[in-house]
Amino acid sequence: MFDIKRYISDSITTKQKILNNDNLLAQIETVANVIITCYQTGNKVLTAGNGGSAADAQHFAGELVSKFFFDRPGLSAFSLSTDTSVLTAIGNDYGYEHSFSRQVQANGKPGDVFIGISTSGNSRNIITAVEMAHKQNLITVGLVGEKECEMDKICDYVIKVPSTITPTIQESQLMIEHIICAIVEDKIFTK
Repeated sequence: MFDIKRYISDSITTKQKILNNDNLLAQIETVANVIITCYQTGNKVLTAGNGGSAADAQHFAGELVSKFFFDRPGLSAFSLSTDTSVLTAIGNDYGYEHSFSRQVQANGKPGDVFIGISTSGNSRNIITAVEMAHKQNLITVGLVGEKECEMDKICDYVIKVPSTITPTIQESQLMIEHIICAIVEDKIFTK
């Protein structure tokens, strides 16, 4: 039988590990500052993920474009998992592993930030997007789980959630995305 209390406890434990890890908190703040610099230089943020991580990528971009805590001008951000015509055309013509890299090639500019969200850190289409982002001189950020993964080796910045449980990783990744949005919004628009 599914243990509701244990599930909630595991989620809380993961967030406690984040709260008590000064290096991880510093990494979150560093990524927020990288995004702030990106915006201050007239660039944009591109996000991507698969499944629940696609929803998180879309959510993250939405918070940047619309607002988070208060009304302010929108910040340029695009989720690469939202245009079904583009995704299916690329998947059909080039293969699913190129679903995001082709969009990075077409839309990414030097100084933009690409954020790949993957609980495993080994999603093939995210990895090819990171590789393309490097070719295009974008800054790359990976949001992943605690297991060693391919994205550890290729991303400029990696934020690792201290869990191996997919839904728990996703819950904490969303919290981290919210923290980043709050820092970005505060530092850019609060005097």
